[in-house]
Amino acid sequence: MIKFIDLFAGTGGIRLGFEQACKKFDLETECVFSSEIDKNACASYALNFGHNPFSDVTKIDELPLFDFMLAGFPCQSFSYAGKQRGFGETRGTLFFEVERLLAKYKPNGFLLENVRGLASHDQGRTFETIINSLKNLGYSINYFLLNSSNFGVPQNRVRIYIVGLLNESINMTLQSDLGASDSHKFKERNEQLSLFSEPKTIRVVKDILENTVPIKYACTENFVVKLKKVIGDDLSKLNGYRLIDHRGGQSIQSWELGIKGDCTKAEIEFLNVLIANRRKKIFGTHQDGKALTLQQIKTFYNKNDLETILGAKKKKKYLSAYDNKYNPVAGNMSFEVFKFLDPESISITLTASDTNRLGIVQDGNARKLTPRECARLQGFPDTYKLLDNDNAVYKQMGNAVSVPVIEAVITDLIESNNPFWGDLL
Repeated sequence: MIKFIDLFAGTGGIRLGFEQACKKFDLETECVFSSEIDKNACASYALNFGHNPFSDVTKIDELPLFDFMLAGFPCQSFSYAGKQRGFGETRGTLFFEVERLLAKYKPNGFLLENVRGLASHDQGRTFETIINSLKNLGYSINYFLLNSSNFGVPQNRVRIYIVGLLNESINMTLQSDLGASDSHKFKERNEQLSLFSEPKTIRVVKDILENTVPIKYACTENFVVKLKKVIGDDLSKLNGYRLIDHRGGQSIQSWELGIKGDCTKAEIEFLNVLIANRRKKIFGTHQDGKALTLQQIKTFYNKNDLETILGAKKKKKYLSAYDNKYNPVAGNMSFEVFKFLDPESISITLTASDTNRLGIVQDGNARKLTPRECARLQGFPDTYKLLDNDNAVYKQMGNAVSVPVIEAVITDLIESNNPFWGDLL
């Protein structure tokens, strides 16, 4: 029997992947403690696992004895710890709570999950602090960056996974693999892999779509009319398109759709040229460009109608003017859908803030993804119960882990470290 705890448990994705892996080896498991502070996440956890994990990990002191720790701890900035106490100190961060409980209970092993940025935060010193802290507790450590799209999950999601065993050298066959950087690269990569490597399970967005979808997820008629004005009657041309105001490429802007009011062809052309040029290094290094003066704008657009267009765009609030500089007013949050997924590829990374605005064109109709489809994008089985609260589920799935990746990591840990598991196997 493996007794484990589930910290920063969310909706239970790490637990689910852990239990699924252990079942493959006929290992019995028991969750002796779980902790989560978000009440909606706790409701989902209770719905699926039979108990409510609501508690504040910073106030936890006494726990039942356990063999293994699971923790998807939030990545708080280590800047305070670094500036005030040096990088041998983790106090003031939520990782400290993980460290504190590992030091007190010394379980045989653990799995930690976090965002990929943890590895590079503060030029890698944050991550070095974490790894050194774990080693100082007596754990052998291995870690890797893995992309969910390599594990039968149709989502581009790179996360860092840290595994540790107490007083044992740790062996793993998994290696870091960032996967394809976007949906276009994913399609190119799989075409090449299919020619030269062993076939493996590859899932794409069309594989997780529901056949029957309630009308409430359909895009509004008004929004569809605006989309067709730009893309034409064949809405499948939207596959892979992003609706965004501060970048070019395969995207549609609010002024093309007429979100704040219809624009003339000349006005649309000007704003598209502005978007394409404002990111140039000669105007600054800000990632999305900077506000430009009239003279700067004239270096790439000097038609006679320039000042007339500037006035019209200010009036329609597509442009702001401050200190004699012009800047597009982003209307990204006003789009019903900000990204239409390509059904033949993978999804962008789900996030808590905008999973509710991912879209798909299915059978010629534009709609939002359903909560169940978002759960499938994280590898949750259909047996996993969802709350009757769409907004809560969208947020939860944006924060969740990809269940099959957890299962793969734990499976590899068990298979590659038989002496550690001993007579449990």
